[in-house]
Amino acid sequence: MHLTSFLVCSLILKQGPSSLAHRAQPKSMYPIPHTVLNCHNRKEFWVQSIQKIIHNGQNHSPSGRAVEGVLTLEDVDLRGRTVLYRVDVNSPLEPSTGRLLDDGRLRGIIPTLNGLESSRVVIIGHQSRPGKSDFTSMSKHCKRLSQILGRPIKFVPDVCGDEAIDEIRNMSEGEIIFLDNVRKNEEEYGVKYSSNKDTEDTDIVTTLSSVSDVFVTDAFAAAHRRSPTLTGFTHSLPCIAGTLMEKEIRSLRTALRNPPRPYLAILGGAKCDDSVRVALNLFSRGQVDRIAFVGVTGNLMLWIDGNDIGERNKDFIRNSLGDDFEIAWEMAQRIISEHPEKIFLPVDVAVESNGKRIPLSIDDLPTENPIYDVGIETLKSLKPLVQNARCILWNGPASYFELPEFAFGTIEVLNMCTETNAMTIIGGGHTSALVNSRGASNLISHNSTGGGSTMSFLSGDPMPVIASLKDSSRKYGDTIESMGLAS
Repeated sequence: MHLTSFLVCSLILKQGPSSLAHRAQPKSMYPIPHTVLNCHNRKEFWVQSIQKIIHNGQNHSPSGRAVEGVLTLEDVDLRGRTVLYRVDVNSPLEPSTGRLLDDGRLRGIIPTLNGLESSRVVIIGHQSRPGKSDFTSMSKHCKRLSQILGRPIKFVPDVCGDEAIDEIRNMSEGEIIFLDNVRKNEEEYGVKYSSNKDTEDTDIVTTLSSVSDVFVTDAFAAAHRRSPTLTGFTHSLPCIAGTLMEKEIRSLRTALRNPPRPYLAILGGAKCDDSVRVALNLFSRGQVDRIAFVGVTGNLMLWIDGNDIGERNKDFIRNSLGDDFEIAWEMAQRIISEHPEKIFLPVDVAVESNGKRIPLSIDDLPTENPIYDVGIETLKSLKPLVQNARCILWNGPASYFELPEFAFGTIEVLNMCTETNAMTIIGGGHTSALVNSRGASNLISHNSTGGGSTMSFLSGDPMPVIASLKDSSRKYGDTIESMGLAS
């Protein structure tokens, strides 16, 4: 988009909403509490709120733990202990050089490492998978992590062989080593496991648990998966949620169980099936006041709502969903039929024609051109919903934002989320990457490190890693004192 056009669009949005069709009219929502407005910023308010919740005991389980059913670093004293630390620092690499293009996931584990500064820490993780061009060793991750942390970290080019075991046994207090890509081990990637129990009966788990005192995990981005190093230590070691894992569970549980109200979800992106599953779960829990559908998901909802979006756009949705098309269609139909008053759909879009951005009202559909963005009127109507919400969940771009001409809708949604006083939760994936790339992380309450795992959590799907943490807590929760691990 040309600079002049971009500035004009921004000016229009700041002038406030205009009269629109009924489907985009904001439902009456409660005003922002005076206590929010008196704080210097949104983060200050939510820090104060969380402190009050903890003080009142509402965020603790009957056992007094910070996260219900899961052991956290607050529950244990790991000074001098050998900690097997599973992370997910799978990162994009520059194809020709293998250089790390984004160190966000590495930065995300720093709080846990700082909390383990007096432990012997053995880091295990993965990069990509066998057969992919970015399937590499963890040496570059180790080097970059050492730079960020400001402490030496030794890379060990072995996973669970003699070299790795010897290095672990010879570690000193406060030392950190980083083992090689766990997916080089056939048990970790070459086998499909039907249950968490199956992952426990493996050589890699037996070997690594024999030289470790506890297992700590921050691999939330892989929490929807099952493998020996993710779920196999349940009964051989006390399994502890790291700082990142605890924050992810706490924030996403808030989005599902007890969000501040009014609660607005903005669901977009091209993975329509994920978005509609999340929407159904939120509606079934009765915890959401409004859901705005944008991006390709918004196009699907418009189509189901009786708008002819054009064969080209229909084909794109069919092809992207593949075998899941019928399931996604049925779920979306159910949402529209059961919750018509709670959904927000676009009233205008922007299509691409000969490389140019062309605005188009929904009333002017169908179109033979691809729909790449929501329109100005849609954004103007969305803005008061965002401004009046006290909790916002956003997952999935509102547009094909990789194309400069069509980045406007997604960037404006981001601007709305960073300018509000609401608790804001970003659902990972492309949306999270956008927040990081625009330096807006400090303006968001929680920017999830997950992608598929975040969507699985919000959809109510099984989360094997979290199930493993709960099972381990049931086994070891009452015995950590006798094991000398109590904090």
